[in-house]
Amino acid sequence: MDATGAVVSIRAIWLSFVANAGILSASRYPLAMSRDHLFPAFLGRLSRLHTPANAIFLTVGLIVCFLLLFDPTKIAKLASAFQLLLFALVCLVVIVMRESHIPSYDPGFRSPLYPWMQIFGIVVCFLLIIEMGWLPTLFTLGLLAIGTIWYFYYAREKVVRGGAIYHIFARLGELRFEGLDRELRGILKEKGLRAQDPFDSLVSQAAVIDIEGKVDFEKVVRRAAEVLSQKVAVDTGVLFDKFMQGTRIGATPVSHGAALPHLRLGDIRQAELIIVRTDSGVYVDIADEFLRKHASDNPVFAFFFLVSPEANPGLHLRILAQIAGRVDDRDFTRQWLAAETEQEIKEVLLREDHFLSLEVRDDNATARLIDRPISAIHMPEGSLISMIHRAGNVIIPRGSTVLHQGDRLTIIGYPEGIRRLKKEYLIE
Repeated sequence: MDATGAVVSIRAIWLSFVANAGILSASRYPLAMSRDHLFPAFLGRLSRLHTPANAIFLTVGLIVCFLLLFDPTKIAKLASAFQLLLFALVCLVVIVMRESHIPSYDPGFRSPLYPWMQIFGIVVCFLLIIEMGWLPTLFTLGLLAIGTIWYFYYAREKVVRGGAIYHIFARLGELRFEGLDRELRGILKEKGLRAQDPFDSLVSQAAVIDIEGKVDFEKVVRRAAEVLSQKVAVDTGVLFDKFMQGTRIGATPVSHGAALPHLRLGDIRQAELIIVRTDSGVYVDIADEFLRKHASDNPVFAFFFLVSPEANPGLHLRILAQIAGRVDDRDFTRQWLAAETEQEIKEVLLREDHFLSLEVRDDNATARLIDRPISAIHMPEGSLISMIHRAGNVIIPRGSTVLHQGDRLTIIGYPEGIRRLKKEYLIE
């Protein structure tokens, strides 16, 4: 095989790979667009097996049509053109997101040589489409034309127009789209915390307010603001008004029996959390995406009042997302209401692989901890005893704190350190 033949073969293989990737992921597009009201609702329905059956049938039907109308090489070229168009749009999105200066935009990686890398990506993608021939070029232009027509004649009246581009307009004195911050919280929920985020220590040091009997939302906010004002040196009335305002405009996530009122303040050094549990539940007046006020459909048993420094919006959003992820667990409400002590309430929130609960007893491996100060106990790097439950009280320990028999310890740390402690104290 000569050099030209080798190049052709490599190009054909590459086109086949791109085509296969496009075919395997094709059903995601009508599913997502249906949920965004850009396609008819039936394409977003799931079957009893929780698969987007209608979207799959549509994409398979289109693929069969293309197989009948075109040879494999042309199909590969069309799939490649589609993927290149997506890559170009992704580059454009990066520019829009970066220029929007959205506080909650917190990517794990920032592209070097911005924006020239993205501009290069857009230009090269379209040049590659043109280089593949007239059919992929017409196909790409057709997609753009059909998408534009579809939006103006079908989707425009069915969707709320908004996105990162409006944050750019906000800088020019125009419009801002707050709903995007809620969408970014969902993305951060899937990404999770970063290794250095102090989530577990934040929960361990949080104040807990356990309310028995009926209470309304304003009283819950007032009590949380009173406790929080002592931690952050901000007036109780200011905190109360800010939390209530955030709830009125729909910025407080409420779901699965929990609410997450949150603020970012410019004059504090570290994040602070107040945890509130109510045994009878509270109905919260919230706003939907169109600012229509209504009471939450289900009572709220857990409130997490979070304040963070203005300078670190990414950490603020990641903490919110971590709490929301725990709240979404199927057994959260049961564990939350069953917790008997402040320590157990906090342990419901802690990440399972980042904490260990030990009871100091004289009949197991923890016996050697009795009557020893914490400073004399060897702990894996990054691990610490964050709480001690003793005689009905929760103690935040110091290095000089001496452990007694019957103490229940909550230890937080990195997963590797927690695994070592489990082997040392739970397996004899």
